[in-house]
Amino acid sequence: MVSDGRRARARELGIEIGVLPLGALNAITDVPGVLVGHSTVSWGGPELPTGSGPARTGVTAVFPHGDGLWDKRVVAGVFAANGVGEVVGSSAIREWGLIETPVMLTNSQAVGAVYDATARWLMEREPRTGLDDAVMPVVGECDDGLLNDQRGMHVREEHVREALDAARGGAVAEGGVGAGTGMMCFEFKGGIGTSSRLITIYGRQYAVGALVLTNFGDRRRLAIDGVPVGREIADLMPVEKREGSCVVVLATDAPLTSRQCERLAKRAALGLAVCGSYAADGSGEIMVAFSTAQHVPRKTSAPLRLETIANDATAELFEAAVDATAEAVVNSLCAAETTVGRESNTVHALPLDRLVEVMRRHGRPARLP
Repeated sequence: MVSDGRRARARELGIEIGVLPLGALNAITDVPGVLVGHSTVSWGGPELPTGSGPARTGVTAVFPHGDGLWDKRVVAGVFAANGVGEVVGSSAIREWGLIETPVMLTNSQAVGAVYDATARWLMEREPRTGLDDAVMPVVGECDDGLLNDQRGMHVREEHVREALDAARGGAVAEGGVGAGTGMMCFEFKGGIGTSSRLITIYGRQYAVGALVLTNFGDRRRLAIDGVPVGREIADLMPVEKREGSCVVVLATDAPLTSRQCERLAKRAALGLAVCGSYAADGSGEIMVAFSTAQHVPRKTSAPLRLETIANDATAELFEAAVDATAEAVVNSLCAAETTVGRESNTVHALPLDRLVEVMRRHGRPARLP
């Protein structure tokens, strides 16, 4: 990576998406129990032959909770705005409405390696996995092949374990880290971004958090808080345009059914659209949403009783999903740094000084930190 000076989050630049209040961290980890870990795999220069590097990739792990997820599953849903991408395990989420493993993110060619290593990691911690029932990790991917030498298959088991072992609450690293190391967003450097919102339902406060792996978008369509930033900053283009993909992970502690989680996931697609996505033909915009409110045991001897909010109480929930997703995308852009990868391909960071100038011209109170 090339230093572009101090990077900042959208809020530090005076950019505010929506009107709902933020969580304390403005991150998916504002949802109680959610943990995030990264492993960044970045080494070598463009002089290396194909298959030997450079590596510009990594792994990100998102845990709904850290208290024995295999036996304490969470209610979940999934939605694809455009399906030219992959989230392994999504068919089981659709069928059961549950998630029982961490949600793993990586590059397109590392899905198998991440799946295998995650399964082994879980088997070591849950003695009945693979015996009582098969373990089927959830693994999402985006194509980082413009910067990363994917033919080298540089993600190894130790990187997966590092991401899983590193999962913590608290602030979440953003930009070119973990699975986001080699990603490109609106033809600027992208990667990992996160944001959260607080909502009130039936007099009780809940959090909604989004974590995005951004690798999508045409520059000319990039909009930030309604400002056509991509048309105003039209230079600093990469040598090649790719339609790319985006995986969104949404979490909330509001009690939801799996159907409501699917509906929540659909609103994340609107958050991408707010930023300029139109779910291009070759792109994979896939969203996974889960509720941490209740744990569903693997085995039970009596009927389960699960709480849920009524559908007519979901308005703020859906609004929060749209805004948190949109701001997470902006945070991924604002945090990422210019990166040089294979064959000297360069993806430039969004220049924050110019971003602030553009926002001000359009009447937004933006500022440099």
